[in-house]
Amino acid sequence: MRVLRHLYVQVLIGLAAGILVGHFAPDFGVQMKPLGDTFIRLIKMLITLVIFCTVSVGIARMESLKAVGRVGLKTIVYFEVVTTVALLIGLVVANLLHPGAGLNIDPKTLDPQAVGRYVTEVHNQASTNFLEQIVPNSVVGAFARGDLLQVLLFSVLFGIALSLTSRRSRFLARVIEQTSDVLMSIVEMIMRLAPLGAFGAMAFTVGRYGIGTLQQLGLLIVCFYVTSILFIVLVLGTICRWAGVGLWPLLKYLREELLIVLGTSTTESVLPRLMEKLERLGCPKTVVGLVLPTGYSFNLDGAAIYLTMTSLFIAQATNTHLTLLQQLGLLAVLMLTSKGGAGVAGAALVALTATLSTHNIIPVAGITLILGIDRVLNEIRAIVNMIGNAVATIVVARWEGAFDARAAREFLAAPPQDVLRDEPQTQAGDADGGAPPAFARESSN
Repeated sequence: MRVLRHLYVQVLIGLAAGILVGHFAPDFGVQMKPLGDTFIRLIKMLITLVIFCTVSVGIARMESLKAVGRVGLKTIVYFEVVTTVALLIGLVVANLLHPGAGLNIDPKTLDPQAVGRYVTEVHNQASTNFLEQIVPNSVVGAFARGDLLQVLLFSVLFGIALSLTSRRSRFLARVIEQTSDVLMSIVEMIMRLAPLGAFGAMAFTVGRYGIGTLQQLGLLIVCFYVTSILFIVLVLGTICRWAGVGLWPLLKYLREELLIVLGTSTTESVLPRLMEKLERLGCPKTVVGLVLPTGYSFNLDGAAIYLTMTSLFIAQATNTHLTLLQQLGLLAVLMLTSKGGAGVAGAALVALTATLSTHNIIPVAGITLILGIDRVLNEIRAIVNMIGNAVATIVVARWEGAFDARAAREFLAAPPQDVLRDEPQTQAGDADGGAPPAFARESSN
């Protein structure tokens, strides 16, 4: 019975129960949707505050503002390289396996109204430029809407101001840091409901779409899952080894978050907890605060694979021939449209709609072919996004020389435990001469 105390075991039970209920009692399973939605909303109500506290205090810790710019530049470079690799992999696999070949669907027979909501969303986004999307009209409004990029911008500016006025704002910084601790305690209370949320979300998915959905367009599903797993093992695994951490120990450490993402199909449900775990692994608070929230919009590896594979799938299914030059043009468009998602279910469909609308060769109405299986695809897509951002945070921390890989390996090799229940441990980064606890340098002066 001691095994049942572990959160990941409870989430596994919730997922299994959700599959059974959704399959044998689909109508009841669909009614369980509010359980998953409520759990996600409980987490989302804290995300912007957690980001603000983590980023602002983390920047105030840094020795100079040049370090903030350096971390930001390295983060963007890493994101662009890895997401481009993900796009290329999806493009190559779709060309090799041709998952849409043989369907011979006439685009004129497709109902364009089925994708009307996504087309409207694309038009709304196109009406505003990038600066209008990232700079809020109101700070309060950005927090209320949960806009991660806008909150991140304000948090960076606030952290810089704290750093410039460190002597006068010492008390304020301590209050913000203590607020962060309280917020993480609330997150821990909410996470006790994760098994219930996973049950509700999985019961709805299976009850609404049915296990039989896996039999439709099965080749695309298999191709996407296999490609995503290979990307995790080969690409992210290689990057992990470079950073000095094994991929498998890292996945075991993040097993609870992976299962929650699998059940809820969104990475936002684990953002606060993921930030806390990466800090305990040894990544500095500043790196975690800058890299992870930014990655939720700019480092969507799973979405990148999804966009290339589904675009070519629709082209193959509708017998739309694409030359090599046209595929390279599609890749160039995807390098832009694959950025800006918030890690929630449905964002990738909006990005796909924007891609096909901009490329203007593949029929946009072809998106109706994958609407029924998008939720199935989104589960592995969200998992790849989460793992990719966790690895990115470790890489940037190692790149900055602020991550002790040996201490992290020892930490990961320790007996399994729910680390967030225990008293805070010394971060692995501190063992390598990293930053001391928040504002310890000031109080020692």
